[in-house]
Amino acid sequence: MSATSYLTLITAVSVFTALFAIIYQAYLASNDLRQLTVILQSMKNLEQAFPVNKPRVAIGYGSCSDLYVRAVDFLNFTSSLEKSLHQTTLNVNDITTEDEFLQSFAYYFQRGAAAERYTANKDLFQKLVRQAKKSSKAEPRWALGGNAPVIGSRLATEGAEVMLAAKMSSKLKSHLRPDIHLTGSLIDDDDIHLILEYKTGDEWGTMRTPRANRYILHNDHHNPFISSLEELELALPGFDPHLFVVSGLQMMDNYVYEGGVREERIEKVRNQIQAQSTDTLIHFEMASFVELQLLQLLLKNIVPYSDSIGMNEQELDNLRQVLETGKISLVADSNPRVAQSLDQARYVFGKINEDFFQSHLTDTRRRMLSRIHLHTLAYQAILVAKDSKWNNTKNAAAKASLTAHRHVCASPIVNPDASYRLLDDSFATSTQSGAARIPFSELEPVSCWNETIAINGLKRLDVEICVAPVLICKVAKQTAGAGDNISGAGLILQI
Repeated sequence: MSATSYLTLITAVSVFTALFAIIYQAYLASNDLRQLTVILQSMKNLEQAFPVNKPRVAIGYGSCSDLYVRAVDFLNFTSSLEKSLHQTTLNVNDITTEDEFLQSFAYYFQRGAAAERYTANKDLFQKLVRQAKKSSKAEPRWALGGNAPVIGSRLATEGAEVMLAAKMSSKLKSHLRPDIHLTGSLIDDDDIHLILEYKTGDEWGTMRTPRANRYILHNDHHNPFISSLEELELALPGFDPHLFVVSGLQMMDNYVYEGGVREERIEKVRNQIQAQSTDTLIHFEMASFVELQLLQLLLKNIVPYSDSIGMNEQELDNLRQVLETGKISLVADSNPRVAQSLDQARYVFGKINEDFFQSHLTDTRRRMLSRIHLHTLAYQAILVAKDSKWNNTKNAAAKASLTAHRHVCASPIVNPDASYRLLDDSFATSTQSGAARIPFSELEPVSCWNETIAINGLKRLDVEICVAPVLICKVAKQTAGAGDNISGAGLILQI
């Protein structure tokens, strides 16, 4: 074969290979789109299977005005910061200076982990807010914030009658749905939360984040005192809620109180929960906690009187760690395997209910934990005790999953072409040897099964577990508030 013929052959093979690769990639993309379309329709069928009968929901506590910015366009990365990140004694939670703030952000950014932190330095916080408002490059925008208003808005949108315990300015109230009954009085100045959002693959200095998430900094003065509690107390008797949601207590994290004030306020929240009818379900929405003493107070005063807990993968790992070792977990795997998460959920469910069975006879107001809702980037997992008051677990998991996409993409429409799936084609139900594997089905995308959880030899509880894939938004528009919207959407179909 001549050199010319040889080159012609090589060229032809190269062209054919390139064309084949293009056609094959197009085939894979087309097949993925078809699968996502089938999955979407199956989950929409589950979401729409049951009507919402306008349940009454009371929710507290607090509100704020959220200031969003694009993190990598707002913050300056310096060589001195890079050096400090290698310190073994780095404290990412005590934020009193700008350097400490940047170190804290960097710690969570490079791990793709959500975080919410308090700074006592009012001057630093106000400086950052002023800079954020002026930074057109960082695309600043304002929104109604706070766990309670966001969960309440989602529940009201889905058809619930909502009573909200929050104090806010008339300006902020104008952003609240008019059909939500606000029990708190008006105030002059709202607490502000500075929300630094980033997308998957965003680069900041030498760091690249593995997933979209957000870092929240605040300097709250109203919310740490749960100042709307007493006004909710006056309104609750005539409302008779089907569900009472407790949220926003992370605003007490790392705040410096004078002599016993925090304990007193948390005890008043406990008393408010205990005053509810046994027919009223209690849901506690977890959040990002870094202060062990506060979590211990919540495990003593709030969790034992709650029927349900909602959390993300970071918060689940933190709660499990505190229950198991008495230590705080600052950060966890931002995209955990299903088996790992379910094992953690089983441990939390078992440990909390172990305490319930040991003490409920002496404290008759305690409630058995009957529901855990875990929301992650890749999937929704809901664990519910059989014969409890929670309904439609499979449907709730599907709705929570679709709501995750809608919120993060900032669109009421779930577009398969704007989505991708991380949940594997099969997953183990536990990390234990011999655990069952669940195959994934496009036509039945939400997998549910029954099992029994032993409560330290005291009792065995039958539970249902449902896992739904999230159709992940390819281009995240917003991550802050996702957990609150997801939790609200899951709750509406279960009460």
